[in-house]
Amino acid sequence: MRAITYTRFGPADDVLAFEDLATPSPGPGEVLVRLATSGVNPSDVRARAGGRPGVTAPPFAKIIPHSDGAGVIEAVGAGVPSGRIGARVWIWNGQWQRAFGTAAQYIALPTEQAVDLPEGTSFEEGAVLGIPGLTAVHAVLGGGPVEGRRVLVSGGAGTVGRLAVQVAAASGAEVLATARGVAGLQAAQSAGAAHVFDYAADDLAEQILAATGGAPVDRIVEVEFGRNVETSARIIAERGTIAAFGSAQDMTPVVPFYPLMFKAVTIDLVLVYLLSDAERRAAEGNLTGLLDKRALDVRIAEILPLTDCARAHDIVATGARAGSVLLSI
Repeated sequence: MRAITYTRFGPADDVLAFEDLATPSPGPGEVLVRLATSGVNPSDVRARAGGRPGVTAPPFAKIIPHSDGAGVIEAVGAGVPSGRIGARVWIWNGQWQRAFGTAAQYIALPTEQAVDLPEGTSFEEGAVLGIPGLTAVHAVLGGGPVEGRRVLVSGGAGTVGRLAVQVAAASGAEVLATARGVAGLQAAQSAGAAHVFDYAADDLAEQILAATGGAPVDRIVEVEFGRNVETSARIIAERGTIAAFGSAQDMTPVVPFYPLMFKAVTIDLVLVYLLSDAERRAAEGNLTGLLDKRALDVRIAEILPLTDCARAHDIVATGARAGSVLLSI
């Protein structure tokens, strides 16, 4: 099979290689998926560059990158019903604690990690569901229903943030969102945010509370926990939740402990790689329900051939994209 691999950390052009490898066979409890698309996420780029804290060398001798993708099941291992053959599926955790991910023609992995794609959902959309989709759904709905609640999405124009706005709006919440620039604010608003704010505003907390008539926010979906925690502490409701899935601009934040404690705020650190079985089943079910209702508009910024994997990594690394970057296989 055709695949992209790397054996050492470094710049994409230097370390990513295109080669032919043996097609894997599904083991017991596994399925073999012929991939149509592979999703490129910031976490894939950091992993290839050696940017994960405390990791100084690749954990495997040879790695096929990427955790997200979509395709068709071609074979099954022992213990998996043959009825799964031919199913259109999307992949989660394709390369999480595994050597071979989705930047290849085939992947063999446990059957539960290949989730049926709803009718009408394309392979391109499917390649965005593993990390961005599950993160958005769990960050919004992981604490239960949000109907009638007030939800703020930080970074509502980003890939995860824009999906989170749609999830919250489709689930009956009053949605507020932050973004930057005219295009970003419009993207968050068109996704379903009732109120949008420039996240760089000095008086952001005051603007948010003015828009709500002084009422606090029940749940915050947070992409930059450290940078925004002071604002979050001011606007969060008693017994509210900050569901944080990132803090890249301040990775060692100082937390205003007492303002948060005296509101009994829950800080939920969202890492979809480590969802419990129950949490993942709930997230998959919520995601499938929203897709069935066509409630999610998945933005695709670039679709490149497998051989352009290095370019795809560089596009994601710059951050200057309006949507997901995919490889067509």
